[in-house]
Amino acid sequence: MRNIDAWALLWMLGLWLGYTFFANHQARTQTCLASVLLLYRKQWMLRLLKRENRIADASLLDQLRSSASFFASTSMLVIAGLVTCMTSSDEGLIILSYLPLATTNTHELWEYKMLVMAAIFIYAFFEFSWSLRLYNYVAVVIGSAPLVEEIGDCQARTETFSETSAKIISMAAKHFNYGLRAYYFSLATLSWFVSVWCYLLLVTGIVILLYHREFHSKALKILSYSRMNYPKQN
Repeated sequence: MRNIDAWALLWMLGLWLGYTFFANHQARTQTCLASVLLLYRKQWMLRLLKRENRIADASLLDQLRSSASFFASTSMLVIAGLVTCMTSSDEGLIILSYLPLATTNTHELWEYKMLVMAAIFIYAFFEFSWSLRLYNYVAVVIGSAPLVEEIGDCQARTETFSETSAKIISMAAKHFNYGLRAYYFSLATLSWFVSVWCYLLLVTGIVILLYHREFHSKALKILSYSRMNYPKQN
């Protein structure tokens, strides 16, 4: 692997790990999608405890689980496709040779880049599969929720359940988000086959895009405003 390609790979890993650490740290002190949605999930669990019929809640949870299952299955299919492409480097190099800016011109470099792509999707698979397992745990927690007549006026029991269940749902969502980030960086890595400079530019742009969406997006402003105007619990 050329020095510039090695530095490009390190640049991507540094930005990826650095942004993950930054986002997790900032979520504790700054308003972002993760912190706001945690409040909504707690509100959801409080509403669940007041409903005798919880079929709608089970349906919502099933939608979340199906999303994680879909991406986990897709990751496996992509990994299988990448393994196939690794054995067809000649055909791939021929196709790239028609692109004027393509820098992938050796079998070794092709295989290195394919391995990086495969590693990204293997990581994504583990994140989505763990998210799916966490959502299964949430199903158990919701299934164990006390009935309306059992709660009575016990505010402490209500708060404990809503807090615990909201945190486990947020944990599942966090790992789902990790998997989605892997997909973002994998799409940027596709440009690496064409030009290493394009790769560096797109990886940097991905981090900027993720930061904007999680900390300054219009969706966050709407959710934050809605939260401030949400009816308070008696």
